[in-house]
Amino acid sequence: MNTIKKDLRFPIGEFIKPTSLDLPTRSKYIEIIADFHSKMVQISSGLKEELNWRYRPDGWTIAQVIHHCSDSHMNALIRFKLTLTEDSPTIRPYFEDRWAELADTLESNIENPLEIIKGVHNRWTILLNSMKNSDFEKHYVHPELGETYTLDQALANYEWHCRHHFAHIEQALEHKGEFN
Repeated sequence: MNTIKKDLRFPIGEFIKPTSLDLPTRSKYIEIIADFHSKMVQISSGLKEELNWRYRPDGWTIAQVIHHCSDSHMNALIRFKLTLTEDSPTIRPYFEDRWAELADTLESNIENPLEIIKGVHNRWTILLNSMKNSDFEKHYVHPELGETYTLDQALANYEWHCRHHFAHIEQALEHKGEFN
């Protein structure tokens, strides 16, 4: 992948899986999860035709990115709940690229996915704030990646995921439909 295309795909850089998180970092990441809905509403407010702008060549539209975040973060909340209630569960991967092409995701109306993000992130934040330090050491198995993730590592991944896709929307708006 050439450097320009990689920079467009990963505008904040690729995710680097940490070993663990200290308390201040964990708190910061929980705050990013908590604030994600309001940031998404703010950046998408008033967008119409811009919702169909892509963030890179062959990339998703702004609407698809928002729908993807609602899908992904629903799965994230479930992964956290499974890990808190089961012993080292194997999570269920899904084909995010295929989900992005389903009729509900191709719909440019973003009210529904934003409402999903609001509810999921509210519940997720309550859950995260209720967890003990030892809960963040619990882990799940990601069969697609062949790795285990502690809930600290999963929190870091989804905090990055929030910033990553927010940057995609900023990028699409900056390029004003150039990649369509």
